[in-house]
Amino acid sequence: MTKINDFAPAKINLTLHVLGQRPDGYHLLDSLVVFADFGDRIEVSPNSELALSVEGPFADGVPTGEENLVLKAARLLDPVRGASIHLYKELPSAAGIGGGSSDAAATLRALGEMWGMPLPGNAMTLGADVPMCLDPKAARISGAGEGRMPVEGLPAMPAVLVNPRVGVPTPAAFKGLATKNNAPMPDVIPDFVDVTAAADWLAGQRNDLSAPAREIAPVIDDVLAVLDDALLARMSGSGATCFGLYPDTETAQQAALRIAAKRPDWWVAPVTLNP
Repeated sequence: MTKINDFAPAKINLTLHVLGQRPDGYHLLDSLVVFADFGDRIEVSPNSELALSVEGPFADGVPTGEENLVLKAARLLDPVRGASIHLYKELPSAAGIGGGSSDAAATLRALGEMWGMPLPGNAMTLGADVPMCLDPKAARISGAGEGRMPVEGLPAMPAVLVNPRVGVPTPAAFKGLATKNNAPMPDVIPDFVDVTAAADWLAGQRNDLSAPAREIAPVIDDVLAVLDDALLARMSGSGATCFGLYPDTETAQQAALRIAAKRPDWWVAPVTLNP
């Protein structure tokens, strides 16, 4: 076995309720998370030393030294073993869609397979989003990100992701919260007959980081405005990526073409958010 590939999908927070903050600084969350059929790719192969190479539309500015989360993931799995890791970067960074965390999770899966090792139980040390990305399926996330309950009853949701190529640092968005003790989602997430029903329910939920992120990057308001034909438009994570839900794939693709034509300087991707 010379090379192993793994997919690092975009993580989308359909909801993000901030319930409080722990003494160690981590915030307590209640979030409904899904993953797109679009993302980065990781390829690993045997090598005497640990090395990372990066290419793709968003490769510029991605560090290849030990500060990269991909290499930190490799060191967490085995602090001394070598491997050649290639990252194909399709997702923008600092975009609220878990790109770096998903890359780290994909690295853990790929190297675990190549080295014959189980996934680590302490992936949280790499970041709060990494544990939820290890098994990229719909889930209700609790605690600081380590609590994960699979969610059944979600439909596949055609969507458009839009990022204005502006980064929003996650710590800054959390720091800007007006209140950190907010209400959770309802105890039960219902089953939905289709994406329209899901969008109707989601409209009653929140992303509590939206307001502070929009203070940091007012362009988020412009992004939401171009998604005004969606069933639901909302910011994901700490921003600045926003998603729009659409009733079918064709409508989503048409919306993506329209937005890309209007704002060719933005990143626009029609996707399916998988259950």
